[in-house]
Amino acid sequence: MPEGHSIHRIAKQFDRNFVGQKVTASSPQGRFVSGAKQLSGHEIVEAKAVGKNMFLGFDHDLWLRVHLGIYGAWDFAGEILADGTIESSNGRIGQTQQRGTVVGAHEDSLGSIGAPRLTRLRMSEQETAEVETEPFPPEPIGQVRLRLLAERAVADLRGPTICEIRDAQGVQEVVDSLGPDPLVDEGPEAENRFALKVKSKQTPIGVLLMDQSVVSGIGNIYRAELLFRAKLNPHIPGKQLSESAIRELWLDWSRLLRLGVETGQIMTMDGLSKTDYRKALANRADRHWVYHRTGLPCRVCGTNIVMEMAAGRKLYWCPKCQA
Repeated sequence: MPEGHSIHRIAKQFDRNFVGQKVTASSPQGRFVSGAKQLSGHEIVEAKAVGKNMFLGFDHDLWLRVHLGIYGAWDFAGEILADGTIESSNGRIGQTQQRGTVVGAHEDSLGSIGAPRLTRLRMSEQETAEVETEPFPPEPIGQVRLRLLAERAVADLRGPTICEIRDAQGVQEVVDSLGPDPLVDEGPEAENRFALKVKSKQTPIGVLLMDQSVVSGIGNIYRAELLFRAKLNPHIPGKQLSESAIRELWLDWSRLLRLGVETGQIMTMDGLSKTDYRKALANRADRHWVYHRTGLPCRVCGTNIVMEMAAGRKLYWCPKCQA
């Protein structure tokens, strides 16, 4: 399932390529015909992400809410200005891709960044992009729930868990049900909300981090990596954690989320050389401490990484470092 960094990047893609433009909305698949009719002919005025939810605001005070879930993806085609490579805090250049989203002949190609190009971009953590030059607008590929067609760009949505129309009050109800998102809720109030929520729960921290009412945007990869970086046993109840440990989790999540938006990847390993950093960006196996490393030696202590089910998803952790 795409995690918070992916959704923020998709919102940025919409902000750069669709906000301020009227769109023709349709449902090639036929499952969102009524919703598409409500949006067609109207201007997109705002794009924002909160956790794993993205919202597009239109000029008649209606909003499109999309939650990609496990199988959802947005495809972009036409003259797409990628919200491209950004100078990150460590001075290195990250890649524009969302896994498979190609920005040129090379992932770090500065020559293509920010330049309009006729190509199809898939924005989803799990899917591989098809990249090709084609007439505009291209024919929909597969089961497209919603197509948003602007003058020079088109966005196709397929396989979302949620695709619905809401008014402003309905959007606020969704946002109010979610835990804080570091890129939306900045400052001490959000950190305090997170700390109070975790401290009030007997639920294991490895489950709490996946609860979107506790904190927004964390998925399976970030959960495992955050807990390893904090050297926390995933089974510790939230109320047994020290306040300092809880607050450090929030601060680390804030750092990793911003880095994920910058690079387009879930990068969780620190202190890498320039060569190792680029290697990690290119290959998931080189960018994580414990995620998807069942049976492999811990990068710190050598103990085999274990996997178990928690909150319905696979949890990876080191029995020694996180004892």
